[in-house]
Amino acid sequence: MGDRLRLAVGVMGNAASLLLYAAPILTFARVIRKKNTEEFSCVPYTIALLNCLLYTWYGLPVVSYKWENFPVVTINGLGIILELSFVLIYFWFSTARGKIKVAAIVIVVIIGFCITAVISAFVLHDHHHRKIFVGSVGLVASVAMYGSPLVAVKQVILTKSVEFMPFYLSFFSFLASSLWMAYGLLGHDLFLASPNLVGSPLGLLQLILYCKYRKRGIILEEPKKGDLEKDNEEKSQQLQIMINDSNTNGKN
Repeated sequence: MGDRLRLAVGVMGNAASLLLYAAPILTFARVIRKKNTEEFSCVPYTIALLNCLLYTWYGLPVVSYKWENFPVVTINGLGIILELSFVLIYFWFSTARGKIKVAAIVIVVIIGFCITAVISAFVLHDHHHRKIFVGSVGLVASVAMYGSPLVAVKQVILTKSVEFMPFYLSFFSFLASSLWMAYGLLGHDLFLASPNLVGSPLGLLQLILYCKYRKRGIILEEPKKGDLEKDNEEKSQQLQIMINDSNTNGKN
């Protein structure tokens, strides 16, 4: 019963993580349409790429015992493809300075993953120590991934707009981290549960911030709408006066 429940939670975690990894599709459709990365940050996607690389490695039989963490491998393997695609799109449409920044971060990510993989495969010789090592590195990357959307928080507070803090990224981050936390706890795997003990509250915090500043954005828009209607009314009155003057001159 316990294994079935864990598998069921793992399947739901896969679904939520798929939605999390796919959430930026709308953002990058906008980037492609406008041919500009605007004020979006590449940090969440590069951190997510590192997270997917580490946990795909963690779930493989090299680190885990046989295929005990097969659901972890499947979703993070797909995540690698999606996140790499987002990073490449961001790189293509970013400025020259932005390209240098993206390239530097990606190089650090790849080097970090390669070092982790080499040490775990050739220096450590049993599954227990490999899981501890890779799980510890993954813990840091996972916490960074769940917290990376907070990079946009300062901008949200300054502009009182949530335009550049995508709602679905925060929502599915909260949902996925909650499910994977349950998956890790059911399997007594602290290296899967621990990052999500941090990720779940961070995702909730992002949702709270989104709701708070979204309401303020609506309030700020109302005067603009009223001003627009007032301007239209004044223009209509001016036009009517011009028509009346024209008619009067015509009669004279």
